[in-house]
Amino acid sequence: MNPSDFDCTVFDDEIRELGEGPTFDPDRDTLWWFDIHGRKLIERRLSDAASKVHELPFLASALAVVDSKRQLLATEHGLYLRSVDTGGLERLVDIEADDASTRSNDSRVHPCGAFWIGTMGKSAQPNAGSIYHFFRGELRRIFTGITVTNCISFTADGSIAYFTDSPTGKVMRVATDPQTGLPTAEPDLFFERDAAYPGYPDGAVVDADGLVWIAKWQGSCVEAHDPSGSVVETITLPAWQITCPAFIGPDAARMIVTSATEGLSDAQLRDHPHAGKTFLLNRPMNGRYESKVKI
Repeated sequence: MNPSDFDCTVFDDEIRELGEGPTFDPDRDTLWWFDIHGRKLIERRLSDAASKVHELPFLASALAVVDSKRQLLATEHGLYLRSVDTGGLERLVDIEADDASTRSNDSRVHPCGAFWIGTMGKSAQPNAGSIYHFFRGELRRIFTGITVTNCISFTADGSIAYFTDSPTGKVMRVATDPQTGLPTAEPDLFFERDAAYPGYPDGAVVDADGLVWIAKWQGSCVEAHDPSGSVVETITLPAWQITCPAFIGPDAARMIVTSATEGLSDAQLRDHPHAGKTFLLNRPMNGRYESKVKI
């Protein structure tokens, strides 16, 4: 199994146990992502030949750009401001900080600047996770009883949000206020996994055409769903546990996807030698950049 046999190249060949949370900062031409279990934040300027690794003092899973000097990290204790230049960390808002059994997981910025933060049990305990909404200093819990939060993503106009509880195989859709990013209705079913569906829904992004690109944990692919939920394109990748996509580069015209080795046996690792690497898709995309978070 070689990446050259697939419609992708290896963007970063370091193997991450749980590669996750890619976010591109177009102002710095830099991709940021995490190895959650390794407590690492990885930085890669697109013009550079190698990645830079920043050690973290906690589990962290997602990053949002605040401005040219600051980032907001979703961590096992809550939200931290990080200085881009020094790496200094400042605790901003606690999220489940008194519960050592949970951590942050999939999170993404709504077009209005609100940050949706997903949590989950560190051992994927049933129903231990929630989704929170953070906007201009105010934190609200908006969904509860989730085992593994994933697929948090938004349409370009901010009117629809998507999310999933991965083990259920159900991707949900909910109307949101474009000005605040808060839900304005009850979620309904967007897509449900069946026996023919490869793997489980993990991270997702929505492109400028409204296609929802979903990474497939245990599915070796990323798939595009149209607004009706139908699969319209599948891109197969040389790793089994694909975790999260992100649009990168000029005009957000390329996509990278992260992957993981978490839980794989020695035999599975031999079958998937590129597990845990980060891939760049060769196919051009009509992507869009994520908004800056408003703290």
